[in-house]
Amino acid sequence: MTGQTKRATISDVALHAGVSRAAVSKVLRGAYGVSDIMKTRVETSMDALGYRPSALARGMRGSSFTLGVFVVDLSNTFVSVLIEGIRTEAELRGYQVFIGEANRGLNQQQRMIEAMMDRKMDGLVLIAPFGTEEELEKIGRSTPTVVLGRHGPGQNYDTVASDDVAGSALIVDHLVSLGHRRITHLLHIGREKNESTMPQSVRAKGYVEAMVRNGLEGEVDLLESRWSQEGGAVAADQMLGRAAPPTAVHTGTDMAAFGVLARFYDLGIPVPGDFSVVGYDNALAAALPQIALTTVDQSGIEMGSIATRLLVERIEGRSEPVSTLVPPKLVIRKTSGPPR
Repeated sequence: MTGQTKRATISDVALHAGVSRAAVSKVLRGAYGVSDIMKTRVETSMDALGYRPSALARGMRGSSFTLGVFVVDLSNTFVSVLIEGIRTEAELRGYQVFIGEANRGLNQQQRMIEAMMDRKMDGLVLIAPFGTEEELEKIGRSTPTVVLGRHGPGQNYDTVASDDVAGSALIVDHLVSLGHRRITHLLHIGREKNESTMPQSVRAKGYVEAMVRNGLEGEVDLLESRWSQEGGAVAADQMLGRAAPPTAVHTGTDMAAFGVLARFYDLGIPVPGDFSVVGYDNALAAALPQIALTTVDQSGIEMGSIATRLLVERIEGRSEPVSTLVPPKLVIRKTSGPPR
């Protein structure tokens, strides 16, 4: 009976690659500042030796190699795109991702985040969280944190967001170029107060600024709604019930746009013949030929990847805050056209 092959260790990898144990450790952790040459050299040796790091050993050295991802609402399909970007980048860097949802408000969010911290996760990605900037600063002082979807800058956490002012401007300018003047924007009103750094606040600001810039300050129309399919359907009825309904709507998110489109379909209202609808997110369903939604692409995969890279840098010791805005792109499909 042959003896069992000895499992390769980090020392074996270092010897094979001709580098120090510390260098191998940095590559394994995806440490900030590791050169591509060093990374390739170490990974080649790992493959040659069949080396696989022990999660237990890593945890005993003070790192669990786990990241907590908090989301407010998993039913928003764009969140799955962000998570895909987070998970892919995390796996490349040797981290596992655990996801928690809290859609019932700030208290539930606080309990969920505390549970993640109690389980010694190395860092947190908070996707469009509730609460004030002061509450986010408190979390950032306790554990490495990146806030995804909220605008910055923070002092003790990093932020990654779409340039929502520019995104709303793309929508308004597009609709105005088609001849629309009565353009409504759906302003999300949720369970908690809208903070100025939240996407709903920033997108509304961008909408108002773009309307004014186009000489349509008298047509500014912020309709309070919910950024959900149900909220979009309710908003559709409210717009149609007016004496002079708008001819186009900037729904704020694709989920709300789906609700508007579904309600118009039920009522037999042609889109874009009688009404133009523009979303925001470019969720996967937006590209389906049955929907073909004109929308703003936030580059969700890229946003998730950037958030993970920043979080790993914070875990590795960077303390200077970083605030990143990802440029949006308008994707024109079949739900926008000239007004009747």
